[in-house]
Amino acid sequence: MAILDVDTIAAVSTAPGLGAIAVVRVSGPEACSVALRLLTRLDVMPDPRYAQLSEIADPDDGTAIDRAVVTYFAAPDSYTGEDVVEFSCHGGWLIPALVLDACLRAGARPAERGEFTRRAHLRGKLDLVQAEAVSDLIEARSRVLHTAALGQLERGLSSRISELRERIVRLEALLAHHIDFPEEDDAPVPLDEIAREAADVAQLMGRLLETAPEGELLREGALVVLAGRPNAGKSSLYNALIGEERAIVTEEPGTTRDALEATVQMGGFPFRLVDTAGLRETERPVERLGIEVARRYLKGADVVLLCVPMGEDVSEFDEAFLEDVEAPVVVLRTKSDLQEDRGGEAVAEESGVIGVSTESGEGLDSIRAALPGLVYSGLLAVGAGVPVITRQRHARALDLARGEVELFRDALVDGLPPEVAATHLRPAETALEEMLGVISVEDVLDVVFREFCVGK
Repeated sequence: MAILDVDTIAAVSTAPGLGAIAVVRVSGPEACSVALRLLTRLDVMPDPRYAQLSEIADPDDGTAIDRAVVTYFAAPDSYTGEDVVEFSCHGGWLIPALVLDACLRAGARPAERGEFTRRAHLRGKLDLVQAEAVSDLIEARSRVLHTAALGQLERGLSSRISELRERIVRLEALLAHHIDFPEEDDAPVPLDEIAREAADVAQLMGRLLETAPEGELLREGALVVLAGRPNAGKSSLYNALIGEERAIVTEEPGTTRDALEATVQMGGFPFRLVDTAGLRETERPVERLGIEVARRYLKGADVVLLCVPMGEDVSEFDEAFLEDVEAPVVVLRTKSDLQEDRGGEAVAEESGVIGVSTESGEGLDSIRAALPGLVYSGLLAVGAGVPVITRQRHARALDLARGEVELFRDALVDGLPPEVAATHLRPAETALEEMLGVISVEDVLDVVFREFCVGK
């Protein structure tokens, strides 16, 4: 794909499948002429941003396809910065496909993944961080990631990075003054003051980098592993928490042989909930493989929910499996409805223990309320309105920039010539420019936009 395409593209911009409405989007210099070939009863396009109901017909033989609402967005006041036409047609599988096919035969080509947003970036409608935020917003599986993506779309992170870049440019200017006027006894800004300014910039970058782990956590979700002996109620609890029957539940021990994973939202935060094989000594090869998979999940867990049936104790065997677990372990007294002699009040008196019944629903709300606090309560940026680094690309660029600024500062402190120290500033500036997309490097753009869906 060329850095700046000039042809006209088209795609269905809504999710496939049954639905009331589907949107087919056309963007490019020939968007209007493509649309007019389908709008057989119109000679000119409707006024920009004026929605008009119109017949859509085959561009070759005039066969009726649908009646749709047509909206024209004139360049540069459109999402892509180009002329854009959107057909809001009836949903389903067939009609959007027919409308798209008609657009392609009328002169457009199929859009690639993320190509509309890519064009928006290349025409200055969005910087690269904002473009990635569009993808994050679409893919958000929790309220907090949705909030973080909205903040990036509104240039929260971009503004912070732009400020850091401007301060690096200022460091370059101050140092250039030193280099250009060596005959002066006292430079306008002493080198030690420039070094302190560089240290402050590096510190600000470091604080922003501290949000990267929580950004990754918000994107991927905290790993919550259900563990325990066979028939401890893990699979029933897994089904109850995700709200559907995903795991097979039987009275036969060892039914769960592999790990099942689902993403759920609790308290506005994302969690990857995993149901694992029952932990026990066994000679059955397939079951042993399932237990090894469970061990691996336990080592990487953010929280472990240890399921112990009501009336039983946490065994030495359970404790042996949890020896290498660094995550918090919450003991769940499962099947509480089957133990009349031990009600919820008795269980509540046990510290860190929750009584659970998937039949009555007892304890499910307690689990949903407890998990966000165990994982997300100590995060730096959540709820504080602080920009969050949510992508590895951002973290790598920022870490590179910080490293170069620190090397610049160290060079000045060590008494190296300013000309030598200055060589570290341009790489730092370039790293931030690539992060924002100020420098439109083709391979960087390819990596970013291949993650998008078609039609966006």
